[in-house]
Amino acid sequence: MTSKATAEVYRIDWLPGTDILHGTCHCGAEHTDQDPTAMWEWMLSHPTGHSVASADAGQAAGTDGKDVSTP
Repeated sequence: MTSKATAEVYRIDWLPGTDILHGTCHCGAEHTDQDPTAMWEWMLSHPTGHSVASADAGQAAGTDGKDVSTP
């Protein structure tokens, strides 16, 4: 079985002194969460909930960057 290599990079950092994880998807969207499982579910659900504009707006507003827009 041969697998195709991808250029997708998923990065999750732990914010020292907190229980918070900060994730950055290969598309540039960012997300924070305390639950590692929820963080990976968000990462792997790309592109659902992945909007760089909404992540930037969420960080500016002091929220976790989750996409809460309605379709």
